[in-house]
Amino acid sequence: MTLPGRRSVAAGAGALGGGLLAALAFPPFGFLPGLAGFGLVLWSLTAPGGRAGDAPVRTAALRGWLAGVGYFAVSVCWVVEPFLVDERTYGWMAPFALVLMAGGLSLFWAAAAALWRWTGTRGLQGLLAFAACLSAAEWLRGHVLTGFPWNLPGEAWPAGSPLSQGAALAGAYGLTWVTLVLSAAPAWILGPAPAARRGMRVVAVAGAFLALYAWGAGRIAATPLAPAGPVVRIVQADIDQKTKWRPENLEGIFRTYLDLSTRPAASTPPALVVWPEGALPAVINDLLAPGAPWRVALARALAPGQVLAMGANRVEMGGDGALTYRNSLVLLQGTGSDLALAGVYDKHRLVPFGEFMPLGDLAGRIGLRSLVHMPEDFTAGPPPVPLRLPGLPDVQPMICYEALFPGFTRAASLRSGARPAWILNVSNDAWFGRASGPWQHLNMARYRAIEEGLPIVRSTPTGVSAVIDSSGRTLGPVLGLGASGVIDLALPPARPPTPYARWGDLPFLALLILSAALAGHKEIFIGLANRRRRSRARRDPDGAVP
Repeated sequence: MTLPGRRSVAAGAGALGGGLLAALAFPPFGFLPGLAGFGLVLWSLTAPGGRAGDAPVRTAALRGWLAGVGYFAVSVCWVVEPFLVDERTYGWMAPFALVLMAGGLSLFWAAAAALWRWTGTRGLQGLLAFAACLSAAEWLRGHVLTGFPWNLPGEAWPAGSPLSQGAALAGAYGLTWVTLVLSAAPAWILGPAPAARRGMRVVAVAGAFLALYAWGAGRIAATPLAPAGPVVRIVQADIDQKTKWRPENLEGIFRTYLDLSTRPAASTPPALVVWPEGALPAVINDLLAPGAPWRVALARALAPGQVLAMGANRVEMGGDGALTYRNSLVLLQGTGSDLALAGVYDKHRLVPFGEFMPLGDLAGRIGLRSLVHMPEDFTAGPPPVPLRLPGLPDVQPMICYEALFPGFTRAASLRSGARPAWILNVSNDAWFGRASGPWQHLNMARYRAIEEGLPIVRSTPTGVSAVIDSSGRTLGPVLGLGASGVIDLALPPARPPTPYARWGDLPFLALLILSAALAGHKEIFIGLANRRRRSRARRDPDGAVP
């Protein structure tokens, strides 16, 4: 067996370190120079690794996998937190979850690196091919099986900043291509070339960066401010996930939410009160049963016409008596003496292992089950469409995990033929602990506002809750981790449909085609040159000039 040389080991270490550095650009770290780690990853793929000099495809795949391990080990380190909520039952799974998730997601990067090496491109074509291969792999990561598009490279820019506005043009996947080109450009700039040519490369990259920044700054400056919509109240009660499901705590938790919901408003009373995902540790069917004390208390708390949007666990009984469990958003309207059901949204994209167990029958036989506090896994709701609410603009609900997916609201609009005026995102980020997960989840939700040109009202039980405008900026107060209170704010206006809302991932596809065309253009000329040399050799085998 041949041991790898020093340069090959250094390239592997560079790939691992480059992925780790790139992950530090995301919240809560916010180390944007870390994006240069993608340049380190590209350099590692060009470093020698075989007898012929260039790294073979299998070596490039290994280096791509190492880069992914560094990236995802930092990006998804919060994944251990859900298993520690019930540590006695699930704690043993925590280290396996991190290792398997980071290693598994890195396979997409390994495939991207192998494909890039197979193209044999270098220089500018190599840079564009690198961006195309890796951004295409990230698109696959967001779609294969159930998809898991957490911390796409294009979402590394702080949401609401000028550079983040590129998502309005090409979505998070298109912005990933752009981000990879800009951040990996140092590997191209420092590549073999005369000093003057390197200077031109610096000018070209800086010009592209400044153009995107200037366009984004102009878009932010043009964010519509009026007219304002109805006042919305976000309730954050700071309920600890570890003790929430103890039966004796239900009454206290309910009273906490009720007291915050009925707190006097500073000016205009809210038309809508929002409680987060799974706000109460009970099935809502029991809470809303006729004559139940919780139903009576809610009916008294809501003013006539006022709407409560409550994240809740819900049970349906089929004709055969079988029970189906849903993770839902239930909308209740006060009538003055009782409650009226104003709408129900059932979560469509469920969290694997958290809300349902893939291969559930097999997993059940070996003693595994999802983390939900229900007798059975949740069942996914139908494909979403916007909801029409009494006295409020049409809304697209989005529960927790669904905020990760670019195009979620766009697909719902196309399905219904109607565009909502805003997005309501309820989430239970208490599962993510108090480190990186909640801040990253907020950042991704803000990208959905940029892509769609729609404001978002976001409610969580322990933070981070906020109102987000159509440029991805938070407005007014933000309820951070561990805070308890309310946010009363008028609903911000929507923009006209963005290019991404109109065309979806077509701009991203165009960028991939552009990269492939430029790489193929090079291959065509190389092929023509080789064909010409062979033809000349046949005409003049002695090497004489004809």
